[in-house]
Amino acid sequence: MESSGSALPSAASSSFTTFVLPIAALTVAIYSFYRLLVYPLYLSPLSRIPNAHWSSAISPLWILYVRYTDNENDALLDAHQKLGPVVRLGPSDLSINSIDHVKTVYGGGFERTDWYSMFDNYGVPCMFSTVPSKEHALRKRMISNVYSKSFMQSSPAARRQARAILLGRLLPLLTASTAADQDPQGLEVASLFMATSMDFISAYIYGLRCGTDFLRNAAYREHWLQLYLNRHGASFYLQEVPSITRLMRAVLRTSPYPQWVDWATQELSEWNTALYNKAMAFLGNVKMDGNSTGTFNRGHFAESPEDEPVVLQSLLTNLERETATHGTDSLLYATAIKQPELAVQSELFDHILAGQETTGLGLTSLAWKLSLHQNAQDALREELLQLKKQTQQGGDDTEFFPTAKELDALPVLQAVIMETLRLDAPIETPQPRQIPPSGCRIGPYEVPGGVRIASQAHTLHRDESVFPQADEWHYARWLPLSSPTDDDNDDNDDAPRRAQARQFWAFSSGGRMCIGSNFAIQEMKEVAAMIYSRFQTHVVDDSGMEPDEGPVSEQLYLRFAPLT
Repeated sequence: MESSGSALPSAASSSFTTFVLPIAALTVAIYSFYRLLVYPLYLSPLSRIPNAHWSSAISPLWILYVRYTDNENDALLDAHQKLGPVVRLGPSDLSINSIDHVKTVYGGGFERTDWYSMFDNYGVPCMFSTVPSKEHALRKRMISNVYSKSFMQSSPAARRQARAILLGRLLPLLTASTAADQDPQGLEVASLFMATSMDFISAYIYGLRCGTDFLRNAAYREHWLQLYLNRHGASFYLQEVPSITRLMRAVLRTSPYPQWVDWATQELSEWNTALYNKAMAFLGNVKMDGNSTGTFNRGHFAESPEDEPVVLQSLLTNLERETATHGTDSLLYATAIKQPELAVQSELFDHILAGQETTGLGLTSLAWKLSLHQNAQDALREELLQLKKQTQQGGDDTEFFPTAKELDALPVLQAVIMETLRLDAPIETPQPRQIPPSGCRIGPYEVPGGVRIASQAHTLHRDESVFPQADEWHYARWLPLSSPTDDDNDDNDDAPRRAQARQFWAFSSGGRMCIGSNFAIQEMKEVAAMIYSRFQTHVVDDSGMEPDEGPVSEQLYLRFAPLT
């Protein structure tokens, strides 16, 4: 009886093993086959969209590898040229290359994703990294006024800061490089323009007195740029595979990227904090206006407007007003009002990093293109010297310093900058957004919610239907047409220029477009006017203009010849 009783469980177990487990395994296999292959390939709404790679519908590995190797711009350009304006990069990852689709996504309030969270400086969100659109809009209102074109063009602080940096710092360096005993290899200008842009943006944020002097402190500038370059390799892990990064930190107590990246970030954060503390100490007990326009009392800076910390004061004033008005009910209570010092530092750190890199790279590209295209340089110089003659500014080179409004009226200056930014946009990489839960229509395709979607200036600016000979630098494509006699012909001839302006996306678009776009363009115009009204530039060595390590690794050697 005992042996008979013990045989029953054994038989049941055998039956379970024989029938249930295989069925369960087969069910899992069939479901996996359906979800991983059949559905994404044939049944998903995205299955109608052309794949950038044969594996894109079923795996993100191809696009992850492309991003890891810093080859995304070229890969997406090739894909769009072959497959059209909408391309599938991964199972839930799309790229678009039509300005109409761009308006749908970036003008339609599509939310950002956690891809931007790596820009939470000091562990606190800034405007750029903020995901919810309402919170972003509130942050933007606190500082958008001081970055507006009208404000900057009328700002005594901005003009005095630009004059001090360009005529007091940069011009003597360029003049010294023309001495007969200088090394014939020329002057390395990529680092010099990074220094120029850093001195510009730090002065506007913290005031000239409390900002940087990278132009005259080359040793620290090179150290700083190396720290900044060290951080470049971490972006892939923090943005594209954040879950793996978090898992490695939690389980293995390590990171997929070198430890010096965190050290560099820490040192740069401490450097920004030092600038902030210096500016706050300088401000002392300056009384704020407290009015609703976000302006502030300028009386303290009547004798030295260049020392006015324009952005810092605007942010402090408006954060103080938000705290007093809404308190704990504010959308910014948890992220800013509870920790105001960190919130302000996080915001300004983002501005200073973005401002120095984007404009520095733009200036380097502009000087390179003008040095390669002497006809364009001659046309720009003629325009500038004509302005000098008309305004009768200064009897010598040290005094000529046109206003921002005067520079805005120069068509060649505008054209060379636009064409440079078209080919080398400050924000060239994709700017991802997320399709809302309700889904949307992108061209002929119905796209479900939760899908990542992005566009990029690199591909938009190389659309041959809008920019003929798109890979070539032709500044004349931006020049206004001469006045024809036939108004109808004028409309027809000007249509290509309107299409170009419509598709120009160097600073993104919509409510989250680059807030510093006006600042960057005004700075580029002022620097170019200072240089090309005084010097002729020639390329000595441009072999370093194809960076392979990161955005600040470019090198460009130019020779500056004084005008006779």
